[in-house]
Amino acid sequence: MTKPLKQIHLAAHFPGVNNTTVWSDPRAGSHIDFDSFVHFARTAERAKFDFLFLAEGLRLREHAGKIYDLDVVGRPDTFTVLAALAAVTEHLGLTGTINSTFNEPYEVARQFASLDHLSGGRSAWNVVTSWDAFTGENFRRGGFLPQEERYSRAREFLTTAHELFDSWRGDEIVADQATGTFLADAKAGAFVHHGRHFDIHGHFNVPRSPQGRPVIFQAGDSDEGREFAAAEADAIFSRHGTLESGQAFYQDVKRRLAAYGRRPEQLLILPAATFVLGDSDAEAEEAAREVRRQQVSGATAIRHLEFVWNRDLSAYDPDGPLPDVDPDVSEHHIARGRAQVRMYRDPLATAREWRELAEAHGWSIRELVINTGNRQNFVGSPATVARAINELVQADAADGFILVPHLTPGGLDEFADTVVPLLQEQGVFRTEYEGTTLRDHLGLAHPDGVREERAAS
Repeated sequence: MTKPLKQIHLAAHFPGVNNTTVWSDPRAGSHIDFDSFVHFARTAERAKFDFLFLAEGLRLREHAGKIYDLDVVGRPDTFTVLAALAAVTEHLGLTGTINSTFNEPYEVARQFASLDHLSGGRSAWNVVTSWDAFTGENFRRGGFLPQEERYSRAREFLTTAHELFDSWRGDEIVADQATGTFLADAKAGAFVHHGRHFDIHGHFNVPRSPQGRPVIFQAGDSDEGREFAAAEADAIFSRHGTLESGQAFYQDVKRRLAAYGRRPEQLLILPAATFVLGDSDAEAEEAAREVRRQQVSGATAIRHLEFVWNRDLSAYDPDGPLPDVDPDVSEHHIARGRAQVRMYRDPLATAREWRELAEAHGWSIRELVINTGNRQNFVGSPATVARAINELVQADAADGFILVPHLTPGGLDEFADTVVPLLQEQGVFRTEYEGTTLRDHLGLAHPDGVREERAAS
């Protein structure tokens, strides 16, 4: 029997949280002006994408005691932007990264329930944790949590938020003007939670929203993160975008679902993906090389090396050889608040590997960073890119992709106008929205239905 074609899920990540974004390009626009968010969102909706995704940091990153300003610095509050976009879009899902380490369940649940009402059921929450005391300095509680504690708090945070969402059934408001009765149940919104991390009780003051709960995303790649996604998430934001690594990640996460009474289709795997398009594959390859050079300036290359070396390397020539001095492996790091600090857990081994690569290929510091950093996932003509996306999805390396253009706000336009029509012609991507909520777009059951299925099983 021929395997039926999977429908591809596509979403758009508003860029600006790392050096993927080429803010110095003359075509680049503001990352703060609302017009940029509107343009980006309307392009995604015109292309019938599932949702728009906003990342958020809780503190400006630092490098050697100064603000790291080689990337975009600063972004308006996520909830404010998403609520405003709800008013200028009709179908597009609105996904925000909101931290579970330093926020509180009541506040976050109230904000997401409100966004779900304002958007008519289009909200989604990317649940993340914070790993460093540097970020914690912004908050009264301060400090940081070790990894196992971060996920313990995140699980209870999400459980508590769900209890708040579910404290309203959805039929309590009768608003009978003749009798003057507004609520049919005086206990609407009542909740009690006694746990290790949260001990709260009261009444949740936002009635049940169109989706019941926001769609839940998770972005961790550790074993704890994968397990958390299998237990709690509706979709996982993955970094595995190639066939081999994508299939391995896909199979690993999907197989974990059964332990929680869930089916494979109840969790979507959506890797982040960058792209460069051209009239021909050769033209796109040349454009991609230029984009990489724009993304990795000489100063960026030196800073990237300092993430590993944990030393001031400003005296080194980015077009010269790698330092012969070894990395400083002391506890205090020159770069604060950057994920790369965690990526290179063994700086000495990374330095040895990079030196070997540079020597073998004759690479300078900048060339090394360009060639070992994140490359564009999809490069080619629209036909080539459409084919590559479809092949990865049909091969179960992903259920779709969250696209991260390198330009703001117009970086998605060409993809929407050239690649999307080809996917639609192949019958693997929608030509119209068939529902009104984000759960409809993603093919996910309403949470009330999910609860009933789990109880029945």
